Amino acid sequence: MKVLFEKNKVGELKTRLWEASPADIDKILNDYEVPSPGEMDKPGCYIQNTVRAFQDKKKKKNDIVLIPLGSTEVHGFHCASGQDTLQASRICEAARRYTAKHGDEVNLAFSPWIYGNHPKHHVGMLGTIPISPSVLEKLLVDTMFGLWADGYRKFIFVNNHAQHWVITSAIDSFGLRYPELPFYAVAYDWCSAVWEFFQTKNKGGTFEDDFIHADEPETSLMLLLAPEMTDMKYAVDTKPRGYLPDGHFNKSANQLAFRPNLWWSVRNNGPIEFVGTPEGVVGRATLATAEKAKRPVAAALAYLTLLMDDILNKFPAGVLPPIEEVTLFKQAEVEGYLKTPGSPGYKNPYRLWKPF
Repeated sequence: MKVLFEKNKVGELKTRLWEASPADIDKILNDYEVPSPGEMDKPGCYIQNTVRAFQDKKKKKNDIVLIPLGSTEVHGFHCASGQDTLQASRICEAARRYTAKHGDEVNLAFSPWIYGNHPKHHVGMLGTIPISPSVLEKLLVDTMFGLWADGYRKFIFVNNHAQHWVITSAIDSFGLRYPELPFYAVAYDWCSAVWEFFQTKNKGGTFEDDFIHADEPETSLMLLLAPEMTDMKYAVDTKPRGYLPDGHFNKSANQLAFRPNLWWSVRNNGPIEFVGTPEGVVGRATLATAEKAKRPVAAALAYLTLLMDDILNKFPAGVLPPIEEVTLFKQAEVEGYLKTPGSPGYKNPYRLWKPF
């Protein structure tokens, strides 16, 4: 099957990545320094581990903040249960390294949640720790408010887990709870964003199996992004099953875009994970290699960079979507909250904070 890309900047980017040689893909990953060790405890990488005087200078050039979101979830005995958070963080860190080299370093925030929300079929797996969606939504709203008050008003949530509905709901909740505050937000479900690059070999991709969970594609990602937290001697293969014939529902990275229903739009179409695949692997993990993950990761990083560039081209640091177009308030009513602390007319945004 021929993969068709749109005739626009995004489609052209994906076409280039789809047609790129393995050497070109390696060069792209090298530009992002993938793989690299994690940066959560490396000074100067995240807002929270950077001297504030230095961080303030970064923000004045680029006020986008990347926020990785993952979970604590069993991914078989061969991978760490923090895999989703680790992968999202490594994607953000690679983007930070790349933008730093090009003079407009993006800001990273520690993940506000290490434990995520889970669809019903995950519940019961020992080692998977599900958190109520309402709890996570409130935490994300408060995180957005704190970052907004500190001058980070363009949010990109880099999601690597089955909880996208919670993130988009939180973004709306923030806008409804603080209707006077202009902002820009994207929920970037990175695997789904580059779904074409998770295709199987018969569709022009590199994988034997479609992406489900802790299987060939997802383990390949871990082998590339966080190889030190993977031990393939414990990898196993399983055969997932559903109650209806195949074809009704998409897979985890939405790589079967022609199917009628998103994978998360159904419940009880198969045994819960604890019963059906207690190994924590849904597919053939033993087929995974780091090589197979290179093209989708390169595509995800290249697209994320394009997204950030386009946001900053339209709204440079300090500039937001027009207040009177994205809120029901007038510029004069809210401009005090947009001013630099200490400047004439400044109003501390925490005057508006509404604790839950």
